[in-house]
Amino acid sequence: MTVRVAAIDCGTNSIRLLVADVDPATGGLTDLDRRMRIVRLGQGVDRTGRLAPEALERTFEACREYAEVIGAHGVAPEHIRFVATSASRDAENRDDFVNGVVALLGVRPEVISGAQEAEYSFTGATRELTGAPDLAPPYLVVDIGGGSTEFVLGDREVTAARSVDIGCVRMTERHLLVDGAVVDPPTPERVAAITADIDAALDQAAADVPLDRARTLVGLAGSVTTISAIAQDLPAYDPAAIHHSRVPVERVREITGRLLAATHAERAAIPSMHEGRVDVIASGALVLLRIMERTGAKEVVVSEHDILDGIAFAAAG
Repeated sequence: MTVRVAAIDCGTNSIRLLVADVDPATGGLTDLDRRMRIVRLGQGVDRTGRLAPEALERTFEACREYAEVIGAHGVAPEHIRFVATSASRDAENRDDFVNGVVALLGVRPEVISGAQEAEYSFTGATRELTGAPDLAPPYLVVDIGGGSTEFVLGDREVTAARSVDIGCVRMTERHLLVDGAVVDPPTPERVAAITADIDAALDQAAADVPLDRARTLVGLAGSVTTISAIAQDLPAYDPAAIHHSRVPVERVREITGRLLAATHAERAAIPSMHEGRVDVIASGALVLLRIMERTGAKEVVVSEHDILDGIAFAAAG
């Protein structure tokens, strides 16, 4: 018997909704509505420690939209899950965020730990991969978000996980902002500073997660899916073409170099680029590249199914 659920994943850069029918017995999941809005909830959090009023309002506007969608599909309140990640964990005024979400959606956000985030991501990303002959476990699932990146290693179950504070928004704000504007293109010194931060974070991740044990690297979230779209020269963002595509490390290296050398206008002109990722995609690409170089992965398997799908499975009970 299927259960109709609504899963919301509110991260540092985007807020996403999945309404789906889930069969807990078989693990089947059928999408009814899947959508995303770039809200930049984490705007300035790394610098101020607080959620900006304008960032909260953008997020609440998306919540109003999502409340209408959830209501139209008749999802019971007990099967709605709202999970909040890095930005709302870090913020001093996170109660403003929590209270606003409760008022709009009638459900309290779960401000989850990095370990919980990792488990949801792993479940969502790997459930379909089990049994694929050329995608052998252990899987290393890498979820490159706006504020943090999760590393999760496992077969059917998670065996090791670590969340570290490198993400496309955090790296951009820390190293590429000058007087509120992104440096276009960044100097080699700024790129080197981002790389140093990423490498230090990879050392932290490796202390808990044996990165070199992975046989299949699975990449999640907008930076990775956008790189796949670029690698395929897609005329527009196409989730069906992106899901389970494979991008060789040489192609990731080439695209990363191209993005780091590009201006805002050149990145914005890429047909598959979401306008909310134009300024942060180069940092996200560099995170992915350094992970592939560190692990020795020859390719990344790109998944459109991620933490959102893991939340949906949890919402089914």
